Order: sequence, then C-alpha cells, then structure tokens
Amino acid sequence: MEYSALQKARYGYSPKLPGILRGDVAAILTKAGRPTEAASARAEIKAAFPKTYGMPEVELAAGSNPQARERRGVGVVLSGGQAPGGHNVIAGLFDALKAGNPDSQLVGFLGGPQGIVDGKSIELTAAIVDGYRNTGGFEIIGSGRTKLETPDQFEKAASACKRLGLSALVVVGGDDSNTNAAVLAEHFLASGEPITVVGVPKTIDGDLKNAQIETSFGFDTATKTYAELIGNIERDAGSAKKYWHFVKLMGRSASHIALECALQTRPNLAIISEEVERKRQTLAEVVEEIAGLVAKRAEAGDNFGVALIPEGLIEFIPEFGRLIAEINELLARSAEAFAALSDLEGQLAWLRGKLSAEAFAAFSALPREIQAQLLSDRDPHGNVQVSHIETEKLLTAMVGERLEALAAEGKYSGKFSPLHHFFGYEGRCAFPSNFDADYCYSLGYCAFLLLAGGRTGYMAVVRGLSTPAEQWKPGGIPLTTMMDMEERHGKKKAVIKKALVDLAGKPFKAFAEKRVEWSVANHYLYPGAIQYFGPPEVCDQPTITLRLERS
Repeated sequence: MEYSALQKARYGYSPKLPGILRGDVAAILTKAGRPTEAASARAEIKAAFPKTYGMPEVELAAGSNPQARERRGVGVVLSGGQAPGGHNVIAGLFDALKAGNPDSQLVGFLGGPQGIVDGKSIELTAAIVDGYRNTGGFEIIGSGRTKLETPDQFEKAASACKRLGLSALVVVGGDDSNTNAAVLAEHFLASGEPITVVGVPKTIDGDLKNAQIETSFGFDTATKTYAELIGNIERDAGSAKKYWHFVKLMGRSASHIALECALQTRPNLAIISEEVERKRQTLAEVVEEIAGLVAKRAEAGDNFGVALIPEGLIEFIPEFGRLIAEINELLARSAEAFAALSDLEGQLAWLRGKLSAEAFAAFSALPREIQAQLLSDRDPHGNVQVSHIETEKLLTAMVGERLEALAAEGKYSGKFSPLHHFFGYEGRCAFPSNFDADYCYSLGYCAFLLLAGGRTGYMAVVRGLSTPAEQWKPGGIPLTTMMDMEERHGKKKAVIKKALVDLAGKPFKAFAEKRVEWSVANHYLYPGAIQYFGPPEVCDQPTITLRLERS
C-alpha cells in the first residue's frame, strides 16, 4: 500500500501521556473518591441501575496493582459516528494491555455493537494496530449504531465474550453508545457474568461532557477542520464580494461546533440554537434577523457575508420543536401504518387528523421538500434525522422573499446571492490533531487501568486538558452520574444526557460580546490547516471552548 508523506510521519508520532501513566502499569491503581448520584431523576435511574448506581469517582494514583499483570482478554467496540482519534484509543488500550502482560489479547468487535451480538470479531495484533496509529476514521474494526436493549442481545453479548475468553469490554462511543455500556455493565453484574465494561467519551458534536468530562474526543479535530474551510470561504467572500455563504455545521442537537467555529473564524453571523430556544424565536423572527443583517451590510456596499447554521437549529425553533416532537411520538406509535403510505400526499392526509392544529399549521407552511425531509427515515432512536433537513436552504429562500419585500418598501437595494455548504463528514475522519491523538491515547491507557481495577460501569476520563499533557489527570466516573430520563419511541428511558451550549458559560459570553462587531465589520480569522509539527502553541493547543471553560 502506498502512503503519503504525512501518513508516514503520523505513524511515527509518539502520543504524549499524563505523568501518572508514564510508569509501570502495575504501579498505578484506581483510588476511590466521593460517592456519586445522577444529576436528576435519581429514584428512576437508581431503580433502573441498582447494581451500578452510586459508585464512587475514581482517580489513578501511584501504588501497587498486581492485577495489571494478569493475562486477560479484552474486547473493544467502536460505536456510533466516526470521530478523529478512535484508532488511538485502541492503540493506547493495546499498549497498556501488553505492558501489563504481553500474552494478553485485544479483540475488536466488527461493525459496532451488532458485532458483539453476532460474535463477529478479530484479534488486534501489533501489526494491525501499528497500521492505524494517529490516523482518522474507524476503519480498523468499523462501527455501527445498534442499540443493546433486549435480554436476547445481552445473552448473546455475554456468550460472545465468554467464547472469546474476554473478561472486559471497552465501548468507545457517544451518549447513546455509552448508555449501551451502562446497560451491559448492569446486566452482567445482575446475571453474575464476570465481564467488566468501561466506556470512552467520543463524539465530534461536543455534547458528551459535564463537570468531569471536559470534552469528548474528536471535537478538537473536527472543529479545526471545519474552521479551516470556513476561513477559506471567508477569504473567498472577501475577495469576490458578491456571495452570502450559509454554512450548516454538523451537530445533532447541541451547537457546540457552531460556537467553536465562530470563535475560531469570526463570521458575520452564527446562530446558536440554544439561544433561539431561550428567546422563543419563531422561524419568521430568525429570518427577519438574517434579512436585517444582509440589508445592513448592503448599506455599506457589502453584498456578501458568512453565516453559520447549526444542524439541529430547526428543533430549537419552538413551533418546529413541538412539531418534530409530535411527529416523533406519532410515528413511534404508528410506524407500520405510516410505512404503508406510498407518497407524500397520502402522508399529509394521514397527518392532518393526528397532529395538533398548531403543529399541522407549522408543517403546512413548509416547502414540500422540507416536509418530505421531516418525514424521511428515522434514526435508530426513532427521531427525525435533522442532517437530512436542508435548513440552510429553507432560511435563504425565506430571507430572499423578505428582502424582496424590503426592496419593495424602499428599505433594501442590495443583491442577495446565497451559496450553501454543509460541513459534516469532512471532519469526522480527519487526521487527529496532536491534542486528539494525545487525549485518545491517554483515554485508551486509562480504560485499561479501570478494567484492570475491576471498575465496571465507568467512563474513562482525563481532566486538566487545558494544561500540558504531563499535567493531565486520568480517572473514571460512573456512567449513571450522567443519566436522565428521556422519551424514546414514546417511552421514558434512562439515557446519558446531552450537554447543550451553556448560555451563561464563558465561550458563549465571549462570542456574544463580539458578534455585533463581527456582523458589520469584516474581522474574519483564517485558522489554516491543522498543524502537526512545530512549537506547542501552534500544534498542541486545545479548542477555544476548552481554554475558556477551564480558564
């Protein structure tokens, strides 16, 4: 196989580890700290997870840990969407496992959680792992989105682990994937299966975080990748001076990616979904805000600009949030009846008598193509796939109509030429930044020490991430601490809660302080490509979000 020069150089990169992880793994133990509770719905979550609820936080500390020397089999699964650094989690796990006992085995389940159920796996050897170090993607074993929630799935998972001689399973994924991990850990304990389950926080969306998880891996690389592209677009916009660029950014619900990219590039407009929801802005009000900015810039002769749109925006606009919630609940209850309808006309007639009058009015006001996107295939959790909704095109169409009305009133004389972009898959498999390469390798190492300490139902965490890697503090927190009750397929379930943008937090406040200035003046920043070689202040810096939150 041919490799680029960058590939060859990245294979040789040695990730930086926290000081505590640089010694003998048998001299590092898991030290119990304070007991924990869920942030809300404690009684319901405790009832759902009686074996794993209330466990203490743990930190890694110097001490004797002979269990790390035991020969063991460990399984690993990549779950959910790809995120830069996943291969380094596996590399860190592999290296720590082999450092404990060279005869230990690491087994990768193929194709995500379904690979556990089907027992499809491959032994991960040094030759295999070395071919993926410091690279993007999940190619090494693939991924998937299967939910583990039935007794039959649990039994098959346990059988697969026992057949392969595995005493532990590491689940690398986001909030839903780590809900899988929590359920598996609880089931294995309740049924007496001696299989330890440890989770690792992954998602480019940045919504798997809390007081203990400072950031999910992949967020750093993805936002830097998108910011490079946005900066290039800003440079082009300022050069051509004739296009408005509307950039939709990946992020299923939360606007962390849009906020971080705004901080890195200073666009003329960045909508933050959580603020739209707090202000209870209607779609018409969002359109009015955008049209007003376009008109104001046109007065200065600037018939161009850059606007960032979060992927999940439409769910945060109150009338559409209610509409989508009703559609989700309705289709969860009547999936077969809806599936039998062959065209959009039949679907609309079916919906008319089942949605509330308010929801149906909001639905009817949308263009047909947006209506079809709202009714398209659901995600594995029964929800609208917001990435399929072309929100940026809906907004520009309505902004264009509003500008025509303003022109007729003599309040606008510019030219509005919108262009559309959607940055999503471009960032999920990029070469991980030095930060993500280091962070993920540390998470893999930490996951081994948690399972070696018998800490089941835990998430591997590394804290102090705004400091140099030497000072990072690895440990573990119980998965149940992050849970809340959420409606799925029409029923309440205990799931790991998504973290939305904190409008009282430092990153949003920093953005809000400057956005009016950025809107009318062209203070664009051009981050350029991710740098892998050079001084730490160029190559190793974490996101602006993380630096502000931890300052």
